[in-house]
Amino acid sequence: MSHGYFQHEGITFPGLLYSPRGIEAAREFPVYDDDVFNVTYQKSGTVWMLEILSLIHSNGDPQWVQSVPNWDRGPWLETLLGLRRARGCPRPRLLSSHLPVQLFPKAFFGSKAKVIYTVRNPKDVLVSLYHFARIFRPYKDPGTLEQFMERFLQGDVPFGSWFDHVRGWMELRGQENFFCISYEELQQDLRGSVRRLCQFLDRPLGGAAVDAIVANASFAAMSSNRMSNFSLSPRFILDMRRGTFLRKGISGDWKNHLTPEQSARFDHVYRERMGGVGLTFPWDPPEEEPEAPPTEDTPTEATPTEDTPPPPVTPPPPIEAPPSEALPTSSHDPAPSRALPPTEATPTVAPPTVAPPIEATPPSYQDPAPTEPPPP
Repeated sequence: MSHGYFQHEGITFPGLLYSPRGIEAAREFPVYDDDVFNVTYQKSGTVWMLEILSLIHSNGDPQWVQSVPNWDRGPWLETLLGLRRARGCPRPRLLSSHLPVQLFPKAFFGSKAKVIYTVRNPKDVLVSLYHFARIFRPYKDPGTLEQFMERFLQGDVPFGSWFDHVRGWMELRGQENFFCISYEELQQDLRGSVRRLCQFLDRPLGGAAVDAIVANASFAAMSSNRMSNFSLSPRFILDMRRGTFLRKGISGDWKNHLTPEQSARFDHVYRERMGGVGLTFPWDPPEEEPEAPPTEDTPTEATPTEDTPPPPVTPPPPIEAPPSEALPTSSHDPAPSRALPPTEATPTVAPPTVAPPIEATPPSYQDPAPTEPPPP
């Protein structure tokens, strides 16, 4: 059962595992140049990346990840227990955090310590966080998915706004001690991602070690590893009767949960909040293109206007002449390249001095000079 939330500098935290004093202590946490921080917004691949980094740390040997719980291998330094564990970790330390950049240890920004920041499609984050909130006792009941989505979009959830979290941390891109990777990249090419991480961490590993990392960091391996699947967590923290911690480990599960209307609502807020960041993510929604109603100046494909002839241009039908005399043709000569062939009902064009202008000729049939076709 939730013990309530508190706000610290505008960010929401659950009261059971966190405290304002603990958040400030994490902010003053001493940082060494050989520290490695695993940073994410919650439910963005934190535990997966921790497993990968743990295996890189042990050169691919799975003994460490199979014998030590992940919260001891890479403690979350903003929690009360995690901060205590982090202070006692031997160097080089592997540390985890969900903190936004403005609450992160200040000493990091003057150090050579490294941050690996994992980001994920926020729709998948929403769905994963919704299910997590149902089993994580420090969090309040999420209610319906519709209700929870609105709170998520407003940033009224633990650790605040996903949009603010990502925008804040991405301000560090381009710095040599900051490495950003997406959950989707890890899924598409885990082996290549491991090699890139090894290069960033200055930990070159051979093919056999990389193979071991890929094998032991798979979803199946982690799901069956009690040191990684949180099955050792006490029930007052995780109520596994309502679901598992490692649920699916896939991308795109949001499509099984959000309605088209909810997805469109999410996309609208995403465009508003992520506009101007200068980043491209694989999940970026297309730009909104509202359909304007047709006007006299904006012809549609089905309704030609006076300014735009309907393609292709065909000769006008014969105009019924008055009974007393034959009807002469128009004095408006068409462009030479678009001249209309004579028909049985329409005589050839006479010289302008002979044929008087006919006002009844529809202007839409006058051939203008060739122009670019109207946009579709």
